[in-house]
Amino acid sequence: MYDLIIIRYGEIGLKGDNINDFISQLVSNIKRATADLGDFEISTVYGRIFLYAESDKIEKIVGRLANVPGIISLSPAQRFRIGKKVAKFNEQDFEKLKDSVVELFKAEVKNYPTTFKVETTRADKSFPMESPEINRELGAEILRKIESNSVPLSVDVHQPEHLVEVEIRRGKVYLFLRREAGPGGLPVKSSGKALLLLSGGIDSPVAGWLGLKRGLSLSAVYFDSPPYTSERAKEKVIDLAKVLSRYGGEIKLHIPYFTEVQQEILKNCPSRYTVTIMRRMMIRIANRLAEMNNELALVTGESLGQVASQTLEGLRSSDEVAEFPVLRPLITMDKNDIIASAKRIGTYEISIRPHEDCCTIFVPDNPATQPKLDTIHYGEEDLEIEELINRAVEKMEVITINEDAK
Repeated sequence: MYDLIIIRYGEIGLKGDNINDFISQLVSNIKRATADLGDFEISTVYGRIFLYAESDKIEKIVGRLANVPGIISLSPAQRFRIGKKVAKFNEQDFEKLKDSVVELFKAEVKNYPTTFKVETTRADKSFPMESPEINRELGAEILRKIESNSVPLSVDVHQPEHLVEVEIRRGKVYLFLRREAGPGGLPVKSSGKALLLLSGGIDSPVAGWLGLKRGLSLSAVYFDSPPYTSERAKEKVIDLAKVLSRYGGEIKLHIPYFTEVQQEILKNCPSRYTVTIMRRMMIRIANRLAEMNNELALVTGESLGQVASQTLEGLRSSDEVAEFPVLRPLITMDKNDIIASAKRIGTYEISIRPHEDCCTIFVPDNPATQPKLDTIHYGEEDLEIEELINRAVEKMEVITINEDAK
């Protein structure tokens, strides 16, 4: 029935002279997401990307592409083959078009009673019929061939349950009845490289997803503290990275050895400031990794006021040691909205597995919520900061994760 997918982008269309760079990156990401399904023909026109495929692969490809940032919507579609220039489209051709639309409607629509509307986009003005006439004639044909007492069907031009769309552009006619939503945003890799601080919680995977939607290419760092954190806690983070890799491709997960860092903080620093100083050490290690990997920003799952370390004072103390911009996509989001996003992208059920990360194990009873920089500096005086960073990185494990939307 279907032999192509019409892919639409949104924000990319607002770009200027570099628009083709964004489109090329999106096409590359589409090819990556579908590589194991086949080598498909892809063509582009302004505002549209066309992917041609065998009918039995269309739905699986649609499922893959619905996760590709940069795509705002996509439709499984059918080409109506004219066999001539559209300017020479005649009455006999239109009768064949009517038959094709009716057959497509029968195949796609199964819920009756229902309502529908026909909507034509006539981008190619050489087509001899105007859009209102096409809509009227095709709508009448659908009613004539399908509507009956046993199949209740009517037209609703305001809120139809089914929208039959006809697109006429560049000498071709396309028919479709569905628009599947995509993530929108920008293509992954179009905005540069960043490092995601990935814990096993709900927030940081959502922050990573939002970074991917803004065109970032991500690697990740997870701070492992054995034996205080378990192997299953690490497995949880690996599973979260796998979900993110479905949307953004390969992710290198860096797992520095953080146990010694935490032990030294507990031994040498004021107890109320242990979380703040631990967070600063994470940022320092992330600085080192970002520099090693030529990344230009850090991404965190912090949300203003959500926990003790995420007050303005706490964020300021982290920023003081950051050598790269710290992107916080969740900074003003409500927790319920973050949870809803986690469920939507498929990370929530993994995040709520009962395995604690290093951020939650050593939290003092009364952590400082308004840490003073001079007190922090004093509290860090007995730490061999550079040596701790060096040893954490020397003992680091790196895992390459690539699920590619499978």
